[in-house]
Amino acid sequence: MSDEIPLETRLNTETGRIRWHELERHFARGVVVRVTPDLDLVAVAAAFVRDDEATVMDWMNARRVWRAGTEDARDWHRRDPELWAVVAAPWVLVQEPA
Repeated sequence: MSDEIPLETRLNTETGRIRWHELERHFARGVVVRVTPDLDLVAVAAAFVRDDEATVMDWMNARRVWRAGTEDARDWHRRDPELWAVVAAPWVLVQEPA
């Protein structure tokens, strides 16, 4: 029997809320990835960790997952929203609450 915690469980415990000003340095490094509110943030993070390229590319092509850009940063800077975030190294996945 394995004592290893399932990936989704671990990612769920590592998911939390964070303000934009705390994410700015990660954005500057180019590692912030946006996830649309209709997707399960933990499931997306698990796909990144598992390197499930086909699924991630499907989401990216459908514009449901994308690297945060300058317009995103400007909007977040203006509003300073509280975002859900989880690390799927080297990426920081973020999602605005629905």
